[in-house]
Amino acid sequence: MHDFNTEFDTPSPGTAILTGRLQSLLAGPSTIAYLAGEPAAGVALVTLRSNVWYDGPVALLDELYVAPDRRGRGLGSAMIHRLIAEAEENGISAIEINVDAGDVDAQRFYERHGFSGADPDTGERAFYFSLEL
Repeated sequence: MHDFNTEFDTPSPGTAILTGRLQSLLAGPSTIAYLAGEPAAGVALVTLRSNVWYDGPVALLDELYVAPDRRGRGLGSAMIHRLIAEAEENGISAIEINVDAGDVDAQRFYERHGFSGADPDTGERAFYFSLEL
């Protein structure tokens, strides 16, 4: 995760802090990590939450990262396929992903795997808003 932020010039709290946070999160039932490659060169982090609109939990794909020298070899696709398969097996009702407007490569990647940036009923564009506290 540190490498991911560093690659895109985004601040990172550093590997020690991230390691501690991940150990804590992964010890509980609401965070899942998928690794891909041998040795691991890709990671996907997913958090689960209840939602009033669905019977089952909703998964948020918090992060998906593949090391630059290993991209284009299907590692990201493998993690997405596994996430979708396990979500279906475990009664997860929806998978959500937040993608930056300028990250057209990520948008195309997710669209190739069946995700949409628009409401399927109305066609209206979906937006993500946040407020850091």
